[in-house]
Amino acid sequence: MSIESKEDMIKGKTNQAVGKASGNDKQELKGKAQEAIGKAKERVDETVDKVAEKINKKN
Repeated sequence: MSIESKEDMIKGKTNQAVGKASGNDKQELKGKAQEAIGKAKERVDETVDKVAEKINKKN
């Protein structure tokens, strides 16, 4: 997991919690989106690693 994806997920969860506690739906939704971006980045990193492993095995 990259630091960048982890940061996005943590910031997203924080924004969700703050938004929910304060009744700010916009901030809560922003947090959900930010967390989803972090998860997507994580999946991309995992895919890149898998592809790199396959390429290295062939050489």
